[in-house]
Amino acid sequence: MIDTLSYTLISIGLVFWFWGTWPLLGDRSVLFKLHGLSVSDTLGSMSIVVGLLLKIPREWPLLVLALISLAIWNTVLGYVLAYCSTRGGEDV
Repeated sequence: MIDTLSYTLISIGLVFWFWGTWPLLGDRSVLFKLHGLSVSDTLGSMSIVVGLLLKIPREWPLLVLALISLAIWNTVLGYVLAYCSTRGGEDV
């Protein structure tokens, strides 16, 4: 049961990765593409890490650290990109 859930979460993570990468080929703005990519990459990576956590629970400290790092890094990166896009390329 745990193995099935683990493989399901890892598969969902891979689907999120490809789902976020595919729209990069479209005609939308760069910021829209980056937002979609960062959200799907974060969700996919976190899903894969949770799947690994179920698969190898003895490594929980490192995997929880990876989850926290993913959440913080991608949130901060999103704010930095939004700030840079609203400044219009001006020097601070």
